[in-house]
Amino acid sequence: MIRYRRPKQDDVTIHHLIETELVPLSHLSEKELSQIKKELPRRLGRGVTLVASSDYDSSPLGFVHFLLHGDLLFIDMLAVAAPAKRKRWGNLLMDHAERFALSRGCIRSKVAVDIGNTAGLSFYEKLGYSIMRYSPQSMCYEMEKRFFPPGF
Repeated sequence: MIRYRRPKQDDVTIHHLIETELVPLSHLSEKELSQIKKELPRRLGRGVTLVASSDYDSSPLGFVHFLLHGDLLFIDMLAVAAPAKRKRWGNLLMDHAERFALSRGCIRSKVAVDIGNTAGLSFYEKLGYSIMRYSPQSMCYEMEKRFFPPGF
């Protein structure tokens, strides 16, 4: 099931997923990563976080954190635990995030994918995202997808 994040119940697992699934793909320095980790509670407090879990009371198997800026959905973080990968949890999380954004008037979505994350690039391409540019400063590809509202 996909549900909204419950901070007291979910944040320990979300932080662990960030540490084990996202940090190893990053090209940031230890100092930059340390600063980001300190800011995680505040960062998760902005935007929306959805979690995938086997039932309502279970710990998250994965999560997506996103922000809406006008007509833009920005996928900030998406992570799925290693044992839960290739079981469509990532697809479900993205589908819910995109539907949420579309219902609020978004017409496009963006995500940044680290240069070495070939699985992430492939995942987003299968969802209809295209590489728009590469940022040497962040060592990330910026990917974008356009939505077409019903009846368009």
